[in-house]
Amino acid sequence: MMSTATLPSPRPGTLKRLVERYPFLPALVIAFVLLALNGLYQPRSVSFTGITGLTKTYLALMMLAIAQTYVVYAGDIDLSAGAIVSLVNVVIVVMMEKMGGTGFSVAAALVVGLLTGLACGIVNGIVVAALRLQAIVATFATSIFFTGLALYVMPVAGTPAPATFWRTYGGRFFDIPFVYFAVVLLAIVLYVLARTRLATQLLAVGDDAQAAFQSGLPVTKIRIQGYALCGLFAALAAFCITGDTASGDPLVGGKMTLFSVAAVVLGGSALSGGFGTVVGSIIGALIIGLINSLVFFVGTPSEWQNLVQGLAILVALMAGVLVGRRARA
Repeated sequence: MMSTATLPSPRPGTLKRLVERYPFLPALVIAFVLLALNGLYQPRSVSFTGITGLTKTYLALMMLAIAQTYVVYAGDIDLSAGAIVSLVNVVIVVMMEKMGGTGFSVAAALVVGLLTGLACGIVNGIVVAALRLQAIVATFATSIFFTGLALYVMPVAGTPAPATFWRTYGGRFFDIPFVYFAVVLLAIVLYVLARTRLATQLLAVGDDAQAAFQSGLPVTKIRIQGYALCGLFAALAAFCITGDTASGDPLVGGKMTLFSVAAVVLGGSALSGGFGTVVGSIIGALIIGLINSLVFFVGTPSEWQNLVQGLAILVALMAGVLVGRRARA
């Protein structure tokens, strides 16, 4: 008679294996449903022009969701990500304006913008990982500091960005919208990052920081590097939003922080760390964009739009989390 110990364990179902391998699958299904509903109410929204406009508008949120993902990997969170977007936005616009708006000034401003985002990320990393303050409290405090800096650089919104910059972002090369070149470059960068040791180490720290430390990983340094990556991608988000709005605004990133956190969760990442993908976060940001478009297309009165958007995001969030949890159970 075969003992219980020798009985073969049941093989997990196909759906479970798929969700374990691709945790963003529930979000992908929700995105396709929302895309179909957008097309039902406004057929032009699913045309090439409509998809290009959606990508151009929400590429900044996708960048910020990626930024948030790298700190969530390690079990941290960054509530200053939106403030970094605001700070980099006003820094590059003011610098471009002061230097005459030439091609050289645009390139120089972008380099300074990247360094600004990187510096903000390192500050967050030192405060959270090295000084061991609670991430949610520390980054909330630095968000106020970064917003104050942005208001110092540009007290009033509305300074226009040079035409060289926003015409490039909204323009075409070889009859292909520039935004798709940005998407391809982003995909290459993410592919390379996914194959670095840092991505694996961030997940290991998020899964079990104590075990990671005991196995010899420099946990503090890894967490700081995660925040540095977050700052860099927040700067890239600022470039996108500057190209889309063609102006500087010291408060432009205010609402984006919580949207980026929602996008990460919608994409299947665990806020406790150790589990998730940047692809899922990008799809999560796309879901938020599609919900916002759908609310507009169905003719929701302006005074109800925030309420409906919030409820729709909450429903999508619950559906994604429940389906993912049920499939993995």
